Amino acid sequence: MSAAHPHPSSHRPEGEYEDLLSLWSDLEAALSVLLSRPLLVQDFPGKVRQFDGWLQDLVAHDIDSALYLMFQLASTSTVGYSASHALVCGTLCHIMAHELHLPQRERDSLVRAALTMNIGMTRLQDELAEQRERPSAAQQDAIRSHPEDSMLLLQRLFIADELWLDVVGQHHATVPDREPLAQQEPQDRLTRILGTIDRYAAMISPRKSRAGRSATDSVRAIVGQEIDQRDEVSYTLVRSVGLCPPGTFVKLDNGETAVVLRRSDKANHPLVASVLDSDGTHRTQPNLYQTASGKPRIQSALARSAVGLELDHRTMVRLGLYAAQHSARLRGLVTGPGAL
Repeated sequence: MSAAHPHPSSHRPEGEYEDLLSLWSDLEAALSVLLSRPLLVQDFPGKVRQFDGWLQDLVAHDIDSALYLMFQLASTSTVGYSASHALVCGTLCHIMAHELHLPQRERDSLVRAALTMNIGMTRLQDELAEQRERPSAAQQDAIRSHPEDSMLLLQRLFIADELWLDVVGQHHATVPDREPLAQQEPQDRLTRILGTIDRYAAMISPRKSRAGRSATDSVRAIVGQEIDQRDEVSYTLVRSVGLCPPGTFVKLDNGETAVVLRRSDKANHPLVASVLDSDGTHRTQPNLYQTASGKPRIQSALARSAVGLELDHRTMVRLGLYAAQHSARLRGLVTGPGAL
């Protein structure tokens, strides 16, 4: 198995953005092959490092575009759920590692654990996403044992990073969340981060048995109605991607439905593009709104299933970038290669 490793070039920005969706889709597809047939992969540890580098390139290219495409990919299909979930978790863990100033070694172990934590049940995870009935007794047993199964499989695949293995093996363990992260042992610190990201990503993604929740509802389900600053992981997650991250849908107080394109310098007041009028009519020319200016306001977050509309993601990404480049408020948040 091989995968091309894209290297964003700073010389052709429009061409890059045109192709960004394809690059994310390629990474998801290649990760799906890696996770579904790991014993057939030559140099499995090297391949995971390669995919991690690919992911870092795509996020460094522009974090808002990365979030937009990632949330859209995660919320629109149950096909290949396991790979999609792994990519969302890996991407969010990469962003969180930066926000929490984790040492490079811990960042690498965390992201690679996120990409491979369910490798012991890849096929089952895909099946569970497609079935409407409750898991059978045998499936429940496999779910319970998958952290250890995944860890043992990674050892067979010559993963020698003990921290990576430990985090995979205990990624469903309960770790005290009121103790400062900095005072916890690395494996507990990373398990706590990954556990929160894992639950959040699972909630936003649809399955045949249920629609995905809105990103806001997913956060509230994990941390309650009030996000406590003492819960460092959840607080950092909301601070870094927002209650309504790029790629998610919102209802505005003027009745319109919009997709979030980019974060702004005011927490939870993103740039949005109205895609449905108040009467539900599709807008061929989206209205752009800086919700940080106060009008219109975001009334509520929406689950993807509540919006029966297919978007042209390339157009949306370019629209968001154009608006950001022409807004003093957003310009400083446009990231380029090599920067988060």
